[in-house]
Amino acid sequence: MTESEFNQLADAVFERIERALDSGDIDYDSNGSIMEIEFDDGSKVIVNRHTPNREIWLAAKSGGFHFAWHDGQWTSQRDSGELFAKLGELVQTGAGVAVRF
Repeated sequence: MTESEFNQLADAVFERIERALDSGDIDYDSNGSIMEIEFDDGSKVIVNRHTPNREIWLAAKSGGFHFAWHDGQWTSQRDSGELFAKLGELVQTGAGVAVRF
């Protein structure tokens, strides 16, 4: 995958997350490359575009997770989980509400 292709896919990830968080009224800050989702208790989930590896990274108290584009979806290198499913779990843990991405 070229850097340009990766950036198009990553842009779509950030836009999808922003739309879902806006509808769920959850605080976040994003510059398009890094997004910090902050919860009432001060904990955060960080979404990061890692261009050199062509991955999207999630960081939370529970750990770090790396996702690469395979067969039309962002898949975890560790356990084959899907990016938006894992992000949904992390946001539900932090905010106490379910958000559909």
